[in-house]
Amino acid sequence: MHARLLNAPSSASAGASSSSLPSAGGCPRHASWNPRLAPGTPASAQPSLSLRARASMEPATPEGEAGPPVHGVTNTVVGVLGGGQLGKMLCQAASQMGVKIAILDPLEGCPASSVCSEHVVGSFSDGDTVREFAKRCGVLTVEIEHVDAVTLEKLEKQGVDCEPKASTIMTIQDKYRQKKHFSKFGIPLPDFVEVETLHSIEEAGEIFGYPLMVKSKRLAYDGRGNAVARSKEDLSSVVASLGGFEHGLYVERWTHFVKELSVIVARSRDGSTVCYPVVETIHKDNICHIVEAPAEVSDKIKKLATNVAEKAIKSLEGAGVFAVELFLTEDDEILLNEVAPRPHNSGHHTIESCYTSQYEQHLRAILGLPLGDPSMKAPAAIMYNILGEDEGEAGFVLAHQVIRRALNIPGASVHWYGKPEIRKQRKMGHITIVGPSKNTVKSHLDTLLQRDAHETKKDSPRVGVIMGSDSDLPAMKDAAIILKYFNIPFELTIVSAHRTPERMEDYAKSAKDRGLEVIIAGMVASSTCLPVIGVPISNKVSGVDSLLSIVQMPKGIPVATVAIGNAENAGLLAVRILATRDPELSDMVIRYQNNLRDTVLEKAKRLEDLGWEEYLK
Repeated sequence: MHARLLNAPSSASAGASSSSLPSAGGCPRHASWNPRLAPGTPASAQPSLSLRARASMEPATPEGEAGPPVHGVTNTVVGVLGGGQLGKMLCQAASQMGVKIAILDPLEGCPASSVCSEHVVGSFSDGDTVREFAKRCGVLTVEIEHVDAVTLEKLEKQGVDCEPKASTIMTIQDKYRQKKHFSKFGIPLPDFVEVETLHSIEEAGEIFGYPLMVKSKRLAYDGRGNAVARSKEDLSSVVASLGGFEHGLYVERWTHFVKELSVIVARSRDGSTVCYPVVETIHKDNICHIVEAPAEVSDKIKKLATNVAEKAIKSLEGAGVFAVELFLTEDDEILLNEVAPRPHNSGHHTIESCYTSQYEQHLRAILGLPLGDPSMKAPAAIMYNILGEDEGEAGFVLAHQVIRRALNIPGASVHWYGKPEIRKQRKMGHITIVGPSKNTVKSHLDTLLQRDAHETKKDSPRVGVIMGSDSDLPAMKDAAIILKYFNIPFELTIVSAHRTPERMEDYAKSAKDRGLEVIIAGMVASSTCLPVIGVPISNKVSGVDSLLSIVQMPKGIPVATVAIGNAENAGLLAVRILATRDPELSDMVIRYQNNLRDTVLEKAKRLEDLGWEEYLK
């Protein structure tokens, strides 16, 4: 290995691809060292690689015990195999913590090169280069799984600390091996089978039916290495498109899913785990395009997805952050799709939306530090991937237009990866939008993408207005008018406690899972945890009996109430409840109150100017 100082990317490298995957024949034969020196430091002052002190491979000494002094969080140098956008964001999180990161990547201008402590330009799939790189680091980790896992396994036997373990990387690298591993531990999966001949894949098609998902075992990511056979006649061409049976193939039964979900799981060195909230991933041409956090699924599904993800990660070895991609089927079943042993696209939003980002969490985990709080500090977030829409400068112009719009959106944060080349469908950056509600961030995403809000799917209702009979509608319509004024999505329906008791019970128990946050109606309070507002309806005894039935609810079954027949106030109270965690809605409430005040003042002035007799005319 030869060490040389790289002050800046050369003109030749500036136009090179910044993908972390080395292309055939494009990797340097020798690794080169790119340290971050103080400005003006001559290259001659750089010590040779063999003379540098090796970073401590021992975890930080626990507080109160004797040992070398720790400057800041840790003295350990973290070595990262790969310098793509994940490596860049890992370095950014490390910078905040004062953790030094060295990266190994074949491209001089890779995204992480501008923010890491040191950069070795070399192939992370070359055993000799990885072995030499490991001498500089206290712990080795990955930002891409397509690394030389065999060398990592040998290094572990020599005492090198690799997190996650080489056995985990090997399992994940081969998707068929990954499926067999999780199947052994009882993780729910789509049916799958290895295929080695045309006859065997035709048999699989007869068993699983069509369409049939055909996958490469190795080097498959972002939709690459996957192909769909719509019929038996498609099999030969699909196999050829994936490199033939000698490339290593398997097939999966087609999964009719309703949503794709993801759970980021962090595992510490002692084996303990924490899970981030379940998110929904929306794909474009098999590439993750949008992530919605939290996912709009029931609490039951969230718990099931989290349990499957956690069980899967506990079956693997080593510390770090893992992404578990899942299918939610039409039958409310959760099936594991695949696992990434590193920070993941579906966790980008955590930088802005969670108390501990997935990148900080990964560092905490591999360094043996306490795991951070994974919960969301913002009620809702959406992550939008900036994918290349065109080649060359035209693509950069289109990406820049999206970024300009994002900079005018409240709660939006832009992340640009700094890749020198743009290609169609290439991940160039991402934008995260956080806000007080899912409706708010979706509306901001519509603005970002210049979509007509009326063309998007109808917003999920936040308030349920239910009546015992349509005879209540003349009074209850006032609540609907108020909710419409404040742009609150709502549903209005008839649920009779006496004539449809089963419907009432089902409505109340499913309300929270369906996204409702407040219910206007008194008879469902015992079957829901949501705040309930009762509206006494005027009847033969002027509504007094209705009022008394609400205010005399038993202890433990709280129901708010308003004046008899005053559904308008019920709507306003629902709006105020929602506004406690929605600043934009809170501003609207204040403006509404100011309008009421101004209306009264205008009437008072008119009365004073005209006199009461003229005022009454």
